[in-house]
Amino acid sequence: MTNDVTYPDWIAVDWGTSNLRVWAMTDAGEVLAENGSDQGMSGLEPDEFEVTLLSHIALWLNDTPTPVVACGMVGSRQGWAEAPYRAVPCAPLGAAQAVPCRDARISLHIVPGLKQERSADVMRGEETQIAGFLVDQPDFDGILCLPGTHTKWAHISAGEVVSFQTFMTGELFDLLSRESVLRHSIGDGGGLDQEAFQGAIADTISRPEAVATQLFKIRAVDLLHGADPAVSRARLSGILLGLELAAARPYWLGQPVALVGLPAVNVLYAKAMAAQGFEPAQHDAKKATLNGLTAAYKAFIAQV
Repeated sequence: MTNDVTYPDWIAVDWGTSNLRVWAMTDAGEVLAENGSDQGMSGLEPDEFEVTLLSHIALWLNDTPTPVVACGMVGSRQGWAEAPYRAVPCAPLGAAQAVPCRDARISLHIVPGLKQERSADVMRGEETQIAGFLVDQPDFDGILCLPGTHTKWAHISAGEVVSFQTFMTGELFDLLSRESVLRHSIGDGGGLDQEAFQGAIADTISRPEAVATQLFKIRAVDLLHGADPAVSRARLSGILLGLELAAARPYWLGQPVALVGLPAVNVLYAKAMAAQGFEPAQHDAKKATLNGLTAAYKAFIAQV
């Protein structure tokens, strides 16, 4: 925990598949303290969510019920309580769903995700980032790319999410680098060779039908000639990101594009996009999430 502030006006929660982040907040949206862990949705049973949250925020609570506004996979079918999806086109934020709690010191509200019936797709958590981005960029009309385990590309117009599509690029990279034969060449981490990264993106965009064989070549080159793991990782990352950019081309071509993600991931996407002739503005996902949760609090909770 970063400081000893005890009684915030409300608490912001971003609860994803892998991680939990919480912030003690003032009514004005100022962060007083923060906490977090790797206790994401995937490692919890439904009856464990409340205890887990309390273990992160107990020092901030008193006898008066404190509003808690949460977004992300906490509102999924496998989460604390399911917050039904809202159908696009619509504004990114809808009324947060009140969820009963055993502990009277907290009053929980979960921001609903978005769904797309035609060309079926769903999002949870990214809608809050989109809302937070629009707090600072209310007139934005174009494409938002939200990189992550499941990257979202969303068409934004007139303050609404018009449509979106999801790419499992991050999860595919994780699976291939940890579970496939490529794990022997990728290594446990480290940097990316930029030349190999850009080359793999270009190769994949020009010949996406060859991806399956290009993936195995990562292993073959290492076996026959020896390869720096940084080069192998760069090739894998570039191949997968090249596939994403090729598939998303109808979205981003000729449109203003902005990135909303973690800084390190934003940089990778920005370099990949620059090679395709456009340079997106970069925005921090944490700031967007907090802006969005604050907007939800002010719109649906503070006035109650």
